[in-house]
Amino acid sequence: MQRELDVAKRAKVIEWLKTEVVDHISRLFKALWEGSTTRVTDSLASLIVSSYILGRRLGVSYQELDDTILDKLKKHRQEGHQLEDWYQDISTLEEHMRKR
Repeated sequence: MQRELDVAKRAKVIEWLKTEVVDHISRLFKALWEGSTTRVTDSLASLIVSSYILGRRLGVSYQELDDTILDKLKKHRQEGHQLEDWYQDISTLEEHMRKR
């Protein structure tokens, strides 16, 4: 019985986190529409935090997520992603993450 409750609780938490991600995206879009830098920053931070925690609840460690992000950035940089070509966003973020 306890195990069944735990499984149900974990499933409920995952569903709740999914709604949090959607809510943060909605808040981000509203903040962009309003032009509020403070609210944009807060919404982005909340989205990132919720994404990390959702990943953890799904069995992805924070380190594994960081490593996958770094791999993705490296791949984009090597393939000449437009944001890298135009603004060096990919390599700048990759450097930031490696310094953490």
